[in-house]
Amino acid sequence: MIINQWVPAAHRGDAIGDSARRMRDMLRAAGHQSELYALTMDDDLRGDVRPLSDSASRNGEVTIFHFALASPMTEIFAGLRGIRILQYHNITPAHFFAPYDANLFRLAALGRRELATLVGRVELALGDSEFNRRELEALGFQRTGVLPIAVNTERITRAPRRPALEKILSDGLINFLFVGRIVPNKRIEDHVRLAEVYKRNVDSYYRFIFVGKYDGLPRYYAQVRALIDRYDMLAERFWFTGPVPDEDLAAFYRWADVYVSLSEHEGFCVPLVEAMAAGVPVLAYAAGAVPETLGGAGVLFSPKDLELAAEAMGMLVYDRPFRESILEGQRTRLTAFSRESLQHQLNGVIDQFS
Repeated sequence: MIINQWVPAAHRGDAIGDSARRMRDMLRAAGHQSELYALTMDDDLRGDVRPLSDSASRNGEVTIFHFALASPMTEIFAGLRGIRILQYHNITPAHFFAPYDANLFRLAALGRRELATLVGRVELALGDSEFNRRELEALGFQRTGVLPIAVNTERITRAPRRPALEKILSDGLINFLFVGRIVPNKRIEDHVRLAEVYKRNVDSYYRFIFVGKYDGLPRYYAQVRALIDRYDMLAERFWFTGPVPDEDLAAFYRWADVYVSLSEHEGFCVPLVEAMAAGVPVLAYAAGAVPETLGGAGVLFSPKDLELAAEAMGMLVYDRPFRESILEGQRTRLTAFSRESLQHQLNGVIDQFS
């Protein structure tokens, strides 16, 4: 069959675009003709990803549309004649942005309204988690399922070493890592509060590292920095790196003692899988799809008791048998995201329309 995928924007390092390219390779491995089309793309992806303006983009017997934001692609997809499969990657609820950015609030609200326009216009609606599938079902989609993101863990596990960066990271401080955008649903301010509790009750030799874009919401980022000042904490113990190349990202994972997620809304949370692949124990607040992605691995906690979280962090760092038991569970869980497992699930989706 000809099975194409559509994604509004294709950027290297973006979880959705990377997943779509890996899915394309899996479809080809299963004997299908498959291409990925996008409205916009990075220059170095041209040739690997094709523009939606290419007339062949409409020729798929099956078209899989990756939805995470409002775009002109939605209405075009709804009008296709072949089999239409929606893959929903979640939209952060608009209320998280309301105090900080009216435009992002509008875009998030618009995205959810646009998603609803596809009800009754697709043959299958997939969430990349059960959490997302339930949202599709609540919107009125009749035929739903789950197909996880195809996470490219090799960009972490096979990346070359970065000696200069690793020298900094190996200076004796305990590294607590977070990867993702600095946005309100991630609750970065709770990381700062957790650092204060950890410093007071466990250990003062720590460093919190935040890898990801931090200038998208200046008011929110300023609020986080102000909280660090209010606690009179050492600014150099909070490292906001901005976006980094894969080689640097791998180094941050390699030298992380614990991966910490305090987010209050996640539709999947790719960094949890990356951390497990990198052999980093995960401590996570049990919100959204986080418990589902971890699948019993890592250390989950709820309610958000930061004293309990700080104690768990200390155990993950200093209690070696406990740490190893968590890592063993994570290694077991990681098999659910292997290429073989995802290939089997993807084949199962396509076989419904063969």
